[in-house]
Amino acid sequence: MLHVSQVEGPPNEVQYFSDDDLAHRLTDHDVEVIREIFQTPLTGSYNWDYEAANAKIRRLYELGKRFNWNAELDVDWSQTLPADAADGAEPEGFAEHPRWKTLTAEQKRAFSARSNAQTLSQFLHGEQGALMVASQLVTCAPTHDAKLYAASQTFDEARHVEVFHRYLMERCRMIYPINPNLKFLLDKVLTDPRWDLKFIGMQILIEGLALAAFQTIHETTRDPLLRDVVGLVMRDEGRHVAFGVNYLEDWIRALPQDQIEARAQFAYEACVVMRNRLVSTTVAQEFGFTEGEALEINNASQGGRAFRTFLFERMIPNLKRVGLLTDAIRPKFEELGVLQFENLKNDGMIDWATLEAPLEKRGRVAA
Repeated sequence: MLHVSQVEGPPNEVQYFSDDDLAHRLTDHDVEVIREIFQTPLTGSYNWDYEAANAKIRRLYELGKRFNWNAELDVDWSQTLPADAADGAEPEGFAEHPRWKTLTAEQKRAFSARSNAQTLSQFLHGEQGALMVASQLVTCAPTHDAKLYAASQTFDEARHVEVFHRYLMERCRMIYPINPNLKFLLDKVLTDPRWDLKFIGMQILIEGLALAAFQTIHETTRDPLLRDVVGLVMRDEGRHVAFGVNYLEDWIRALPQDQIEARAQFAYEACVVMRNRLVSTTVAQEFGFTEGEALEINNASQGGRAFRTFLFERMIPNLKRVGLLTDAIRPKFEELGVLQFENLKNDGMIDWATLEAPLEKRGRVAA
């Protein structure tokens, strides 16, 4: 029997999974659905011109059809976690702290496992947000090409939710609540009435954040299963960001200057949140560190700095390409110390060779 509970906000407790939960997850035992309501003044539009008007957007749409993958069939879930990965690496910064030295070996392994689960839980929650935004774009995007692409992206995001949920259930056995600042960003994008702000918020900012996080995980994880999962998701996200940059470029430049400045201010404020406030201290506090200690350690760590570099190396050139690094907003980005990235390669310069490279699937290649 299905039970639906309506809540005023997201859960704030860790959700745990046992072997019994996994054994019965596909049966007809009682399931509780927890939902939180939000309202959005979404304005939809028909489009009666069914001709392809943008060749690049249509080409990206065709790639999305060609390279669909199946989380059940194209991921080898039987891969075991290597012993050294199960032990976890000494977390940079924390390992030098006196409090870390008081933890037992078992506690240190638990710290590593919980940190991984917390990070991947944010991927899961972010992908649910992306799923809902993409579905909104099908309705409110003004052109036929964009509606088709948004529909294909909606299916991509559904796969991402599925694959991260399964990984968290089977490998991590726990799901952490959503970071409040990530929830703030998703709420802003989902409830804003402007369709192009949804494009900016999701395709440029949140998807750019996801790619930076996925790149970091893909390069550092010792779990072959997680590397495979993230690699598949990254291919999809690369198309999504390319779509957003190419579609928004002409639209934003045609807006009145006051509307451009409003969107530039939104992008700046979102960047501040992503740079300074998306760091989670939950796991560290579970093991006796204060919030201030955890933030200080992360900000000083090489991994934390590398993530912020990956984030803005991709995001700032894209914002410049679509016209959101205006003269008025530039001083604020200068204060963030990120304008050195503005002339790097942007996703409007589509790397077709990478996006069109054959997708290796289990026992076959998607041509």
